[in-house]
Amino acid sequence: MRNLLVCLGEILIDFLPLETDGELTGFTLHPGGAPFNVAVGLARLGQPAAFVGKLGADVFGRRLRRAVRAEGIDDAWLTDAPAPTTLAFVAHEDGEPVFTFYGAGAADTLLTPADLPPALFERAASLHFGGISLLRGATPTAALAAAEGLRGRALVSLDVNVRPRLIDDPAAYRATLARAIAACDLLKLSAADCAWLAPADDPLRFAATRLDAGPTLVALTRGSAGVTVLRRRDGQVETLEVPGFSVAVADTVGAGDSFSAGLLAALAERAALTREALATLPVEDLTAALRFAAAVAALTCTRPGADPPRRAEVAAFLAAQ
Repeated sequence: MRNLLVCLGEILIDFLPLETDGELTGFTLHPGGAPFNVAVGLARLGQPAAFVGKLGADVFGRRLRRAVRAEGIDDAWLTDAPAPTTLAFVAHEDGEPVFTFYGAGAADTLLTPADLPPALFERAASLHFGGISLLRGATPTAALAAAEGLRGRALVSLDVNVRPRLIDDPAAYRATLARAIAACDLLKLSAADCAWLAPADDPLRFAATRLDAGPTLVALTRGSAGVTVLRRRDGQVETLEVPGFSVAVADTVGAGDSFSAGLLAALAERAALTREALATLPVEDLTAALRFAAAVAALTCTRPGADPPRRAEVAAFLAAQ
């Protein structure tokens, strides 16, 4: 039975900044990693979430295991590895989050195709993964094996989530991303992603060309300006514009992950977790799903760190608009 919304990839400790009079004075520890944030968002929205990855054999790995279980995420496919946990330090420069990672040889880079359980390919209704998981170690190979193995059997979602400072070999990374995009059904891009992938191209035009590469739907997120969605339908490219919400922003960390969680949860509620269902979902239903996702992201921005909202919070927020 395909009933799990699965996230795969990095799971780590975020050290979020503490500032006094505009100066960095320390950090606070928070469980993190983009796929983990999406899994948390899905679970808080009432969806059956599961995580595939590897945890470090240290105090941080044990802390992450407790966090996964506390959120109600299925951890049966989250295994331990004799390696350290990735640590990510977050600071702010010019109003934007800047990440510094310490993760060479870390546990979450050691997932192999052999670690993928057969039950994953039988029980996953969707698979979500991201660009950071495609950077180093064995995990890129495992992520691609999972995506390619599930394509046509479950909805495959990819958030490119480019982090230029982490990319050692741009040409190799572009080739890996191209293969991942070809394997996905739902592709999320930001304007910053497009600026790195195709600096000379218009982001919207670049997003549209990705439809020829494999996905049936591309979501181009534009922060508070909302999201532009391009979908291949009946041989034509359909464009939808969904505005964002005006909120008092405390932090933008995790906003993109929350958008992905909100969209996947909304699609699950509409029984649209297949490529065909996504392609044929009525415009009004797709628009409602995107508005829900935008609301989830907006609420996350109202508090520091990647702290996605629960279903009741989103319902109340939308009712008040």
